Amino acid sequence: MVSYQPPKLLVLNETSEAIMACLNASKPNNDDGSLRPIGWSLFAVTLLGIASICSLLVGPVEADLGTVWAALFAFDSEDTAQIVVRELRLPRTLLAITAGACLAAAGSITQGVTRNPLGGPGILGINAGAAFAMVTAIHGLNIITPKGYVWFAFLGAIVAGTLVYGVARVGPGGITPVKLALAGAVLTALLSAWTSTLLLLDEETLDEARFWLAGSLAGRGTDEIRLLFPLILMAVGAALLLGSSLNTLSLGDEAATSLGQRVVVVRLWSGFVSVVLAASAVAIAGPIAFVGLAVPHIARSLVGPDYRWITVLGLLFGPSLLLMADILGRIVVSPQELQVGIVTSLVGAPFLIFLVRSKRLAEL
Repeated sequence: MVSYQPPKLLVLNETSEAIMACLNASKPNNDDGSLRPIGWSLFAVTLLGIASICSLLVGPVEADLGTVWAALFAFDSEDTAQIVVRELRLPRTLLAITAGACLAAAGSITQGVTRNPLGGPGILGINAGAAFAMVTAIHGLNIITPKGYVWFAFLGAIVAGTLVYGVARVGPGGITPVKLALAGAVLTALLSAWTSTLLLLDEETLDEARFWLAGSLAGRGTDEIRLLFPLILMAVGAALLLGSSLNTLSLGDEAATSLGQRVVVVRLWSGFVSVVLAASAVAIAGPIAFVGLAVPHIARSLVGPDYRWITVLGLLFGPSLLLMADILGRIVVSPQELQVGIVTSLVGAPFLIFLVRSKRLAEL
C-alpha cells in the first residue's frame, strides 16, 4: 500500500533529490574511474600540442620540424623558412590559442548562467558590439591598424554585453535566461544594422574591416595579446573559480538560493567574466562563430555536467579547434586561404543542426 504524501512534501523531496544528484555529479566518481576527467585533460593537452606544431608547419612555404626548432631556438634571419615560421606562423598560432581559449571559456560560462544549451558569446551581443565599435573607429577616426582599433573593439563588446544585462534586469523577476537571450537578440540586430549601414556608405571602411569581420588570424602580430593579456589572465582565473557556483546555479534559482548562493551576484559576476573573455577574443581575432557554442558541448559529453571540468577542457579544446580550423583554411584553397571565421562557420553549421535535432538537447 502506497503511503500518502502531501504535494508540498513531494515537491520538497524532488528538489532534494535534484540537489543531491547535482552535487554528486560534481564529485569524482570512483565507480567509473575518478581519473576520467584527468585523462581527457591529458588528451586535450596532447591534441593542443600537435595542433600547435602543425600550425607552425603547414603553409605555402615548406617547413619541417628542424626548421621550426631552429626558428624558435636558433633563429637565422637569412633563412626564409625560419622567418616565415617565426614572424608569421608563430604569432598566428599564439592568436589562435588565446582567442580559442577565451571563446570556449566564455561559452561555458554563458551556457551555465543562462541555462541555455545553445548559448554562446554571440547571444549577449558581444560580437555585434565589437564589430560596430571597430567599424566606427575606422570610419570616423581613420584607425586602420589592429593595434589601434583593438581597444575600440574590446570596449564595444564590453558596452554591448553590459547593455544586454542592463536590459535583462528591467521588469519583474530580474535577470532570467529568456530575457538575456531576447535582449541579446534585439541589440545584435540593432548594432548589425548600423554596422552594415556604415560599411555600405564607405567602401574604404569596408576594405579595411572585411577581413576582421570574417574572423581572421592572418597578418597580425602579438601586440593585441600583449595589450589584453593581463585582463585575459584574470578573467581565465575567475572562470576557473566560478565552476562550483555554476554547478549550483544549474539547479535553478530557487534551489541555488536554498543552498545559500547569492544568485544575482553570481549571475552578474559570471556575466562580467564571460563578456571580458569574449570581448578579448573578438578584439584580437574578429567575430568567430561556433567555438563558444561547440566546445562546451564536447567537454560536457566527455566529463559530464561539472562546470569545473567543462571550463578546464574548454580552455584546451577551444584553441585546438581554432588551430585546426585555421590549418584547414590554409589547405583547402592553397596557395590562397579561407579566413578562420569562415571555416568555423562552415564546420559549425552542421554541428548546430545536429545539436538542435538531438534528443539529448533538453538534457544538456
